[in-house]
Amino acid sequence: MQIAILGAGMVGRAMAIDLQQKYSVTSFDVSEQSLDILSKKNKLIKTVKSDLSNFENYPTLLQNFDYVICAVPGFMGYNALQAIINAGKNVVDISFFPEDALALDNLAKQKNVTAIVDCGVAPGMSNLILGYHNVNMTITNFECMVGGLPKKRVKPFEYKAPFSPIDVLEEYTRPARYVENSCIITKPALSDAELLNFEPIGTLESFNTDGLRSILFTMGHIPNMKEKTLRYPGHIDLMKGLIAAGFLSTEKINGLATTPMEFTSKLLFNQWKLGEEEPEFTLMQINISDKTKTITYNLYDEYDATTKTSSMSRTTGYTATAALNMLIDGQFKDKGVFPPELVGKYENCFNYMLGYLKERNVLYTKSEVVN
Repeated sequence: MQIAILGAGMVGRAMAIDLQQKYSVTSFDVSEQSLDILSKKNKLIKTVKSDLSNFENYPTLLQNFDYVICAVPGFMGYNALQAIINAGKNVVDISFFPEDALALDNLAKQKNVTAIVDCGVAPGMSNLILGYHNVNMTITNFECMVGGLPKKRVKPFEYKAPFSPIDVLEEYTRPARYVENSCIITKPALSDAELLNFEPIGTLESFNTDGLRSILFTMGHIPNMKEKTLRYPGHIDLMKGLIAAGFLSTEKINGLATTPMEFTSKLLFNQWKLGEEEPEFTLMQINISDKTKTITYNLYDEYDATTKTSSMSRTTGYTATAALNMLIDGQFKDKGVFPPELVGKYENCFNYMLGYLKERNVLYTKSEVVN
């Protein structure tokens, strides 16, 4: 079985190493540095330097592969996914692009392709869990709170990113949508700040981001849905300051070849770069309620010092590799484009993915209380 992974960043490398245990894996990236890091970690993985923004080359690039994982930056994700589908390849995607992936559903069906998109931790597992419980509950409220943070807090940002800073900055500037009383409400990102306590970390601040994505429409019958991002207290004010000063503007300034957002992203790259062996954690809490009960899922995962794999790489990457293995094993056979909530409605798929993650010590604990 030949697997192609498009993108050899921190998460892409973790996925390649995980899949290499069973399959022949080739990783593609334009960055020689990223490919070199992967080669040093696992010499059995083939690496190919390639400009993945050359979408017309995908049919040739992917010709000899059975399955694809797409882990390119969000700004090129939609076009990459479209090119993969056009090449007739089944794919799991974690590029988290802003466009509507379901717009490619007809194309995927025409090409007899299965594409599972947004297949990370959130979006990803949060969607899968919601889709599973939607089958047996008349859900009235869905809430997801999630964040990945360094264990060591370093001023001023107290934040590190396992992927491109521009993808994070776009989350802070893209209007946030949530559902209240069956109406889609739009507010600025970083709004509705709350201080909340989470074990074993302590106090974090939560704020609106546009994280509901596909479930705004696939789960439109649920009257109340919200997703909030978690950071250490004080991070919101720093980001609001950058926004107010124009550093996150996407409009070009006269005489400059780049936008303030692109410039700021480059400046923050070293400040926000997560070290290869830097301790960090991923925390997520999902609350799903009907009229009688609330079901809560909690995830707390840390950097794995044994395998030297970041928590965000584990929780995001292993969700995607779980989905790919699920496709290979024939557990999910539908054709088209599927966000995870449309996969989670099948109990066998839900259990498969939770079991796969449990084998890798990514543990979701479930509790239930009567309302």
